[in-house]
Amino acid sequence: MPDALEKILIEELTTPVDEGAVAFADALARAFPRPPLGVLFYGSVLRAADPDGILDFYIVTESSKDFTGSMVASTGNLLLPPNLRYPEFKNGHRTLRAKIAVLSREQFEDRTSLGALDTTLWARFCQPVRLVWVRDEHAADMLLDLLARCVTTASCWAALLGAPHMTALEYWRTLFAHTYASELRVEKKGRGNSLLAGREARFSSMLTLGWARAHLGYSAVGEMLEPTVSPTLRKRAARRWALVGASGKPRNVARLVKAAFTFENGASYLAWKIQRHTGLDLALSEFERRHPLLTLPALLLRMKRLRKAA
Repeated sequence: MPDALEKILIEELTTPVDEGAVAFADALARAFPRPPLGVLFYGSVLRAADPDGILDFYIVTESSKDFTGSMVASTGNLLLPPNLRYPEFKNGHRTLRAKIAVLSREQFEDRTSLGALDTTLWARFCQPVRLVWVRDEHAADMLLDLLARCVTTASCWAALLGAPHMTALEYWRTLFAHTYASELRVEKKGRGNSLLAGREARFSSMLTLGWARAHLGYSAVGEMLEPTVSPTLRKRAARRWALVGASGKPRNVARLVKAAFTFENGASYLAWKIQRHTGLDLALSEFERRHPLLTLPALLLRMKRLRKAA
């Protein structure tokens, strides 16, 4: 029987989304030689529908043996997951675009424990997510457990990093301030506030349910919460988070370097982003799409000329 946290997650995971996103996920999953466990839909377009935005999908495979692509890409996904892809999908008269990350169930599990140095997964998947494609009931159970781990890890770190007495939302704001600071992100200060906006009741419930799942006791007086965290444990957690923070930005830089060689269709992704934000169409040739590093100087020169002409 699912516990209280899992019941909320099940309701979220099965909430209907745009049928185009479902069709897109189905096409992506069926392109794998062996069906993955599932396709998770998360991110800004899920939070606020944008017909011209980029969908964020995570594809979770059963094993690293299910990774597709070149040997360089597969090796990159083993050593520094996840790999990224940018596909487009025709759904009727619409063209849908997505940024896809692929990793195995074992990689997901390793990176969502309380001891993980990488905050990338649990900090994202403690937020609302939809399961838009799933292989079978057993796969759904495994993914549910992984997402419950994300919420549990996030809620425990919120207790460890926050003050002894805070409201639930203050614990979440403190947590997201720390996770954003540990990554190479361009979001403005206070970005965590927008993640909570309109979802205050959801996050408040998730915090204490995550504590319960981790067997972390707490007391409450009105809206003020006091998790059972000793001063000694809080100091140990601060030392551990210092290591998390110190390793976060170098790890993200390494991922950016890796993406230069493994981001499938990355040139098309960047060209679309540039066109959306500046109106400049780089009009990539097929050769430029396939060899973005080789043609980068020419692309930069073309962009400079287009900006000057505009």
